[in-house]
Amino acid sequence: MITKQTIDRIMEAIDIVEVIGEFVQLKKRGANYVGLSPFANEKTPSFTVSPAKGIFKDFSTGKGGSAVTFLMELEKFTYPEALKWLAKKYGIEVEELLDKPENIEADNRRESLMIVSGFAAKYFQEAMWDTPEGKSIGLSYFKERGFTSETIKKFELGYSPDNWEAFTSDAINKGYQSEFLVESGLSVKRDNGTLYDRYRGRVMFPIHGFTGRVIAFGGRTLKTDKNVPKYVNSPESEIYHKSNVLYGLFFAKKAIRDQDNCYLVEGYADVLSVHQAGIENVVASSGTSLTVEQIRLIGRFTKNITILYDGDAAGIKASLRGLDLILEEGLNVKVVSFPDGDDPDSYVRKVGSTAFKTHIEQNKKDFILYKTEILLKEAGKDPIQRANVIREIVESIAKIPDSIKASVFIRECSHQLQIDERILLTELNKMKLTKSKKDSQQRSSYQQPEEMPDEPHFFDEPVPIEKPVAVNLPQEREIVRLLLIYGNQIINWDNIANTYIGPFIVAELSDVEFEQADCKEFVALYKEQLENGVLPEEKFFIHHPHKHIVDLSVDLLASKYTLSENWYNMHRIFIQEEQMNMKATILGAIFHLKKQKVGKILDQLRTDLQNAQEPADQDIIMSQYMQMKKIEKHIVDYLGSVIIK
Repeated sequence: MITKQTIDRIMEAIDIVEVIGEFVQLKKRGANYVGLSPFANEKTPSFTVSPAKGIFKDFSTGKGGSAVTFLMELEKFTYPEALKWLAKKYGIEVEELLDKPENIEADNRRESLMIVSGFAAKYFQEAMWDTPEGKSIGLSYFKERGFTSETIKKFELGYSPDNWEAFTSDAINKGYQSEFLVESGLSVKRDNGTLYDRYRGRVMFPIHGFTGRVIAFGGRTLKTDKNVPKYVNSPESEIYHKSNVLYGLFFAKKAIRDQDNCYLVEGYADVLSVHQAGIENVVASSGTSLTVEQIRLIGRFTKNITILYDGDAAGIKASLRGLDLILEEGLNVKVVSFPDGDDPDSYVRKVGSTAFKTHIEQNKKDFILYKTEILLKEAGKDPIQRANVIREIVESIAKIPDSIKASVFIRECSHQLQIDERILLTELNKMKLTKSKKDSQQRSSYQQPEEMPDEPHFFDEPVPIEKPVAVNLPQEREIVRLLLIYGNQIINWDNIANTYIGPFIVAELSDVEFEQADCKEFVALYKEQLENGVLPEEKFFIHHPHKHIVDLSVDLLASKYTLSENWYNMHRIFIQEEQMNMKATILGAIFHLKKQKVGKILDQLRTDLQNAQEPADQDIIMSQYMQMKKIEKHIVDYLGSVIIK
């Protein structure tokens, strides 16, 4: 368990904009920052970060919380894992109440896979740097490819000994469980139940997750045997889904954000060479076809992708077909090709860093125009082939969600294709109309719910909405909101002075039982803090280890809309805020909640009166009912007088 002193130091050091900015491209808007949700596919930013409150709120999915919560939601960290990640980021030493050795047999399966992958990465590095075999085979290979020691160490490259069980035996001897060695793909189980090394005799390329931890590996053979696959990659696991991962992104994300551009290459070596040449905003799809998830991953940091192709014409044509996905996601795509026989890795080693950068600047072209040029060259003068090219180009333009951008490409392509712009526009409109009809048919084919939800929602994907189980739900949440925002402010009313709002509300509602679980726990926590002589602030609840407390707090603190600072100056319209009459705000909330409680008691008494059989019982219930009606009238009268004042 991490000590409270360490947690406090971490919380004091956190800059939530800086932390979330490593994962999401944020832009300042008023007092807050906004960006596209990392949890959903959206075109319009609904993800908001409030540096003043230290919280984020994703209005497309409903997720929200602190920087700690963000890491838990996005990276599936546990609470201690998120704290340790932040501690590492800010250079804070983590003190724990109980000094335990590395928990090899962790209860958390995902963490166990992370631990064994981290061990493997370290093992492969030491095998390369510290053994004669590793130095003569693995290290010499990387050096011959032109990689410096700095690059090799930065990307944690390594070597797996050419031995059937070297790694597996060492891991098992150190206490790592065989099931995690097999599930992570580091070891393979034979028919007789024994294990052997998957990557034996290969140079190793660790694949890092978004936060820098090793989640998988790519191993390249150095043998010339055609029966041996050149690359062996980790299988899918709980921590590694290749369609959601881009090689090198952990090292590239800051540069991508700073340069507002991402260079996309094909393989591990391409990333290493281009990165080493000083172009650090480079990632690879690791030999797999580019996926929507990978494109959206890039889209968190930039809307601009530059694809660096090798000189293989057949490979270029095959890749072109899949790149419409990028256009559909609303990103801008440029393409750079290299001379035949060269890829980014070989070309940068051949011409050097400066010439490589110059080549990119002088040869980058918009994807649509590049595709048009390539396909026209292939079609030659064949009219049928040219017609197919035209249709394929228009299909690509139809993928672009921005109509203005699409119209610009139509105009440019009409010159290249030597065809009237109106014909291309007509074809484009046909395609869009056909797609619209298909989408409409798909939507209408969905079974409609028998009942509409009580509350509207505006999420990109349907999110189930639970109906309130208590009639006084809004009033309970309002009390929690006031405790959060105004609890540490002092009352200066006519008949009450020098009293904090938080303790005043708690005292006034001491006889009220909260019904909603999260509100009930929140108030109990608040009381507990008061009893310990502490007046809790927003941060106490925002950084609380219980997720439902964080969710409740952020929901009540976050607002999707904020008024412009120039609103009053521009429109001369004054928006009255609740702070202007705190007495009405606080007492109104207290007595509205009490009124709801009394109303519920009255409902129960009416039911009891209808079911009572004996006259004596009816008299007792009626007496109780009349007493509660008097209390209700007193509350209503008091509410009226407070609000009027």
